[in-house]
Amino acid sequence: MEEKQLSGILNGAVPGEPVKKDENSRRGNWGNQIEFVLTSVGYAVGLGNVWRFPYLCYRNGGGAFMLPYFIMLVFCGIPLFFLELSFGQFASQGCLGVWKISPMFKGVGYGMMVVSTYIGIYYNVVICIAFYYFFMSMTNLLPWTYCNNPWNTPDCSGVLGSSPRFNASLANATTSLVAAASEVVNRTKRTSPSEEYWKHYVLNISDDIGNFGEVRLPILGCLAVSWFVVFLCLIKGVKSSGKVVYFTATFPYLVLTILFIRGITLDGAINGIKFYLTPQWQKVLDAKVWGDAASQIFYSLGCAWGGLITMASYNKFHNNCFRDSIIISVTNCATSVYAGFVIFSILGFMAHNLNVPVSEVADHGPGLAFVAYPEALTLLPISPLWSLLFFFMLILLGLGTQFCLLETLVTAVVDEIGTDWIIRNKTVVTLSVAVVGFLLGVPLTTQAGIYWLLLMDNYAASFSLVIISCIMCICVMYVYGYRNYFKDVEMMLGFPPPLFFKVCWRFISPLIISFILIFTVIQYKPIKYNNYVYPGWSLAIGFSMALSSVVCIPIYALYKISRSPGATFRERLKFACMADPKWGPALQEHRTGRYAPMASEDTVEARPLKEKEELKDEEKDEEKERKDEISLTIQGSNGSTNTHNNPNPSA
Repeated sequence: MEEKQLSGILNGAVPGEPVKKDENSRRGNWGNQIEFVLTSVGYAVGLGNVWRFPYLCYRNGGGAFMLPYFIMLVFCGIPLFFLELSFGQFASQGCLGVWKISPMFKGVGYGMMVVSTYIGIYYNVVICIAFYYFFMSMTNLLPWTYCNNPWNTPDCSGVLGSSPRFNASLANATTSLVAAASEVVNRTKRTSPSEEYWKHYVLNISDDIGNFGEVRLPILGCLAVSWFVVFLCLIKGVKSSGKVVYFTATFPYLVLTILFIRGITLDGAINGIKFYLTPQWQKVLDAKVWGDAASQIFYSLGCAWGGLITMASYNKFHNNCFRDSIIISVTNCATSVYAGFVIFSILGFMAHNLNVPVSEVADHGPGLAFVAYPEALTLLPISPLWSLLFFFMLILLGLGTQFCLLETLVTAVVDEIGTDWIIRNKTVVTLSVAVVGFLLGVPLTTQAGIYWLLLMDNYAASFSLVIISCIMCICVMYVYGYRNYFKDVEMMLGFPPPLFFKVCWRFISPLIISFILIFTVIQYKPIKYNNYVYPGWSLAIGFSMALSSVVCIPIYALYKISRSPGATFRERLKFACMADPKWGPALQEHRTGRYAPMASEDTVEARPLKEKEELKDEEKDEEKERKDEISLTIQGSNGSTNTHNNPNPSA
């Protein structure tokens, strides 16, 4: 008996619920709840936790940044995470199917698909570069250690000085002269061998975003490898990816711990960690710090990408997604903080060796992952081993996110078409999406590829995500109706959402999202890459990418209104906002209460065959709703509570 109960808990069932292998035999479910949690952790914990958060932390007041960061986590991050998980789990549908809740807003789902497409294209290019560095680390001497390579320039100055072969051929006096000259270069115009390896060998970067040059064949090959790995891991959907995440979601923590232990034993590591954590409390009063904290929480958790809704849709109906949302969100933020120790302990060691402040070696984004940190690794004994571990960790962090991005697109297509053939041949859809993603990523492997990658990173998933998330909150809370949604969550979990989350969903989180949007607009600066300034036409393309996801919302809304019945615009609008009759739990066994099947089409109210006590409770709830609905015109338009205007109370 105890074994059965344990099995039920692992499978996400509430105590007392019969345990089944697959609750939803048509779509499938996670093998157990651990798979869902690990997949969601892998999705939320990505490259940004390693290459963005530590930089933001030191730039915004070190330890003082933790205060606004965790406040934003509590009031915005966790509530939005819980909202998306509960949304997808209740309907057992992907980012398109869930909008039966209010069909007029289905454009939000299409916007999520567009965003996931953009991110999936460039994110896998970053993973493929990590693959390339991983393969190039399989050597006795890392190729970015010294400055004696064909791609190096006269400005190159390595941390370790000249190559051993060069040192052996020089007299002592000459060696001293070269060392002195090297020190001068370090203090004035130093270009590291890792930077020149990145620019002149790996990327062979062109001088302009419009000058594509040639395709970098090694990068193209690694891109093919990356997409092939993603496809293999998703070949059977969540059934296969759920097994892979046992490794991809946990091994990065082992690597982080190994690098952390190695890092804190190095000279200068403490200086790096102090630089990372020393609080500058005066910065807490700076609005920019709060804006950065809110933005980092929002983007790091993957809100509004559609991935959270998709992953939760494969949960069993009564899974405790409230618990999961807290576990995953806190794990994500704790990982960011932990990664900061790993990064800055090594950067502190590097600054100590160069005899420069830590701020001069600190970087973020690709500059940290492919220039600063690899250079620091060359200072360590057995440097290829540490390099292999670091880039393998980046690959796994990237793949965890990429799995969910691809599954989001595939699930949306399969759920939308919904035929038996498409469900049986889901692997074909997965392969098709992977091939298209690979082809669209080819331009990013050219000599101008890095310019386009950064353009997509800065524009494709910026303010558009904030708008999508804000509209989703408004739709669920005020169009569908917060009372209806709270009842749905209670029906699914067995308990209503805590009061704190009710308040956050209705008021606090939308306000914070609006603050992030305003902050993003005010703080906007045209993108630059090092000293390269992007031309106006490329910025126009960037804004077009950003708007392409947002514009789906009004276009689909107008389409839906035009196709809705009604003599006036107001009637059509009201009908378009009403929940679809098919909205609700996917399985018939869970469609109870107001979602129970109607006895006949002429029935005014659908009643399940329940016990008298349940019937009385339902009548009390409806009476309470009638009293509470006075003057709530927007909420009343959804048709879910106004059962006399609509023969289907679930609509």
